[in-house]
Amino acid sequence: MANATPGDTVRVRFCPSPTGNPHVGLVRTALFNWAYARHNEGTLVFRIEDTDAARDSEESYEQLLDSMRWLGFDWDEGPEVGGPHAPYRQSQRMDIYQDVAAKLIDAGHAYPCYCTTEELDARREAARAAGKPSGYDGTCRDLTDAQKQAYEAEGRSHIVRFRMPDEATTFTDLVRGEITVQAENVTDYGIVRANGAPLYTLVNPVDDALMEITHVLRGEDLLSSTPRQIALYKALIELGIAKTTPQFGHLPYVMGEGNKKLSKRDPQASLNLYRERGFLPEGLLNYLSLLGWSFSADQDVFTIDEMVAKFDLADVNSNPARFDLKKAEAINADHIRMLDVKAFAAACEPWLRAPHAPWAPEDFDAAVWEAIAPHAQTRLKVLSEITDNVDFLFLPEPVFDEASWTKAMKEGSDALLTTARAKLEAADWSSPEALKEAVLAAGEAHGLKLGKAQAPVRVAVTGRTVGLPLFESLQILGKDRALARIDAALAKLAA
Repeated sequence: MANATPGDTVRVRFCPSPTGNPHVGLVRTALFNWAYARHNEGTLVFRIEDTDAARDSEESYEQLLDSMRWLGFDWDEGPEVGGPHAPYRQSQRMDIYQDVAAKLIDAGHAYPCYCTTEELDARREAARAAGKPSGYDGTCRDLTDAQKQAYEAEGRSHIVRFRMPDEATTFTDLVRGEITVQAENVTDYGIVRANGAPLYTLVNPVDDALMEITHVLRGEDLLSSTPRQIALYKALIELGIAKTTPQFGHLPYVMGEGNKKLSKRDPQASLNLYRERGFLPEGLLNYLSLLGWSFSADQDVFTIDEMVAKFDLADVNSNPARFDLKKAEAINADHIRMLDVKAFAAACEPWLRAPHAPWAPEDFDAAVWEAIAPHAQTRLKVLSEITDNVDFLFLPEPVFDEASWTKAMKEGSDALLTTARAKLEAADWSSPEALKEAVLAAGEAHGLKLGKAQAPVRVAVTGRTVGLPLFESLQILGKDRALARIDAALAKLAA
């Protein structure tokens, strides 16, 4: 069963740790959980897994909330929303985990392990040398009270280990189908540190149980922990703490450069990078949804509402998905075009002000921006590109880009510019088409086609060889300023 059947209650969770900047793999996981909940009219629980005091930070916590809001995700239970299973920060639930750990020990599902790190390492090496599995060998599984007291007398501390059943674990993954893991490959594992702090292996399933999560959709890197968690669920059900075991679906890896798994350390993994470059949330989410899921065979661009309406776990692919920045930009460009002009103009505003804008605030002309915006909208891949595309309109003189100047100002450019200036001065500046005809005529006078003829004019007026539609740009800049810039370019060529 991929999607839930009518009448089923779907409860999924997104449970990041507040460690560093959010990354796109995390966003993809959040997106799939959110879309699954919304498609099935279910509940999304937003939970913060912040039990690692050494790595977690309040700054990262605030970044997570801000990122979720920016992406447009809403959640039904969690921080700032509350809910029947509060609190939703694990750092505020420590007494719950201590109580559950004690119950697991009392029921014989867990036990204290006094093995030192050195002893564990030595036994693992010996097992590897003998060609045997190198997981925990069960040394402390059945200690007598006298043995425990002897270890305590030595001053040894202990962790708490969960006792895995001596049988294979079989479950049906919602993405990968039936999976069986043999008992020798999943040995007893730690759930509480020696200092009493609970581990992820305990807190994650306990919270899923208490918050009645029905479907766990997470990354493939956590697949190996699933047999452990299923065994823990059975124990929690026996103790009356859990009602059922959730269904699991493991999402494919996102691969980066060199066909390696995209990690938090990869620059292109940072969500902040895409925000700073001016990706639209809708464009980024559209692209991320394609990393392991397919809308249809012939359509890559769609709205988030369309995705939610069609989202089905049966369409999630188990094969690794490669992150392609160029495709992400192309899809984002499509979403920029989908905006109405007013929404586009508003979205660009952060890049039209300090610190991004190189012009003085008083030189920005709202009417000029309103006039150029429709032409800019057709050219951008990301919103941050707007600054360089319109700076010629608001700077006293165009930027000097040496590469553009060298490329456009070939031998004979002065003669061409002189002719173009004369024809532009006589042209009708109320019509971009008339300005095009003027430059075309200037080119013909020198044996040049329009593409060659307009390059020196574009660089003289805008400073760059590439930019917005030239003749609309000339009209919006205005006759006097445009001709003055051609004069300045002629003076530079003469010098």
